[in-house]
Amino acid sequence: MAAITRLQLFQSSAVVKPSVILANFSYSSSTFFNPKLYGNRKLSISPPLCSKSDQISLESSSTPGTSPSIVGDLLDYLNESWTQFHATAEAKRQLIAAGFHLLNENDEWDLKPGGRYFFTRNMSCLVAFAIGEKYSVGNGFHVIAAHTDSPCLKLKPKSASSKSGYLMVNVQTYGAGLWHTWFDRDLSVAGRVIVRGNDGSFLHKLVKVKRPLLRVPTLAIHLDRTVSKDGFKPNLETHLIPLLATKLEDATTESKEKSNASSSKAAHHPLLVQVLSDELNCGIDDIASIELNICDTQPSCLGGGNNEFIFSGRLDNLASSYCALRALVDSCEVPGDLSSEHAIRMVALFDNEEVGSGSIQGAGAPTMFQAMRRIVDCLAHQYVGEGAFERSIRQSFLVSADMAHGVHPNFTDKHEEHHRPELQKGLVIKHNANQRYATSGVTSFLFKEVAKIHNLPTQEFVVRNDMGCGSTIGPILASGVGIRTVDCGIAQLSMHSVREICGKEDVDIAYKHFKAFYQSFSSIDRKLNVD
Repeated sequence: MAAITRLQLFQSSAVVKPSVILANFSYSSSTFFNPKLYGNRKLSISPPLCSKSDQISLESSSTPGTSPSIVGDLLDYLNESWTQFHATAEAKRQLIAAGFHLLNENDEWDLKPGGRYFFTRNMSCLVAFAIGEKYSVGNGFHVIAAHTDSPCLKLKPKSASSKSGYLMVNVQTYGAGLWHTWFDRDLSVAGRVIVRGNDGSFLHKLVKVKRPLLRVPTLAIHLDRTVSKDGFKPNLETHLIPLLATKLEDATTESKEKSNASSSKAAHHPLLVQVLSDELNCGIDDIASIELNICDTQPSCLGGGNNEFIFSGRLDNLASSYCALRALVDSCEVPGDLSSEHAIRMVALFDNEEVGSGSIQGAGAPTMFQAMRRIVDCLAHQYVGEGAFERSIRQSFLVSADMAHGVHPNFTDKHEEHHRPELQKGLVIKHNANQRYATSGVTSFLFKEVAKIHNLPTQEFVVRNDMGCGSTIGPILASGVGIRTVDCGIAQLSMHSVREICGKEDVDIAYKHFKAFYQSFSSIDRKLNVD
């Protein structure tokens, strides 16, 4: 869900062992998904299911002809993707493994019908597309767009501070998080680091410290007797500061801090920089710049009495991102999948949605539309007709996929009486007469027709008239060049908490709906003429 104007909220999660990822690639193939491993399964063990590898010990309950579940793969993606950088890097790895060709925005593109391509921007934004073999100039794009960022805490440029004998890490809030949920959690850091190479070059590396490193402790009730009556209302500047360590008052530490006083790393505790250098296997002096998020180290997992829920940080909106990515990959995994396609299938994953999308890597930038124009121009060859790109946009369709508000059993009055989406009941189509969502009667009908043909459930959501409505990247993209758009999302609870919850079945339904959209929208769209 969107940021600045919303009252809804969220963020982070994790796994358990150190890892470093180069942005230009260095992933282990051990986490590559294998969709053949999964069906609908029942747990035969008591520990929580935290990754797809755990599903090997599950008893399959899928029936012949049903699609395999992607839930285990989503858990792996969530556990890998502590930050928007890691989410983009993991998407990049999976696209390359699936045979997509990596493009560079700085180079000339050579594209062909039947080809599959992608590029990244800032390692936090990604656009991937597959060109139908029957594409002709002026045909449209079928796009699913989502975002890679989530509300979280981020290190300030000068994060080092100390209070009452503790080393503290100063942070700033990113997005509209439920910040009280960040207290008393086992936290760590992840993000990107610029490292000096031996040849004088600079390397862009991703880093995760998977052990608990930080904690924001709550105040004991004995020292705040009114908290149960008045509520927990922390000051976000003075109370939301994580502890790193106890301050060591010895000569060695003092001399080390003094020696670093004139360097750029004096902005951060030498201890923290040392932890980063150990993870990156580089010298302290080689670290030139850091951009780090605070992350929860608890893994994403299945939960509930029947393991029907997903408990995780960053479901908003990595669940949508992964379902869209996987749907694109699987809709064109064999050569014949694009043989009868006239359109171009596309996924666009943006950063900074939680703070309004106004950045070079956000949906407010013309990234996707510039890519569309380049694709049309590249495929036009000697075509000299009028308005190829504009005609292409008019035939295009965008699905803005962002998590939705499931009805809370303890707060049912917060939902409009006849629009209370439930978990496990399918994608939620979002409506707002004041255009906080981009759905129209036409776009809603077309998207629901995809579901109807494939026997997939859908739900509807409108906000109460006496409550404010959030927004998404849908209206931003729809108004950018005038592309038909529908806003939808998977129903969830605890939005913007450090730990969120959604239904396991809804993930598979969303994946099937998105895949069906790519495979059948062209034929459905031809049956309706509005103008």
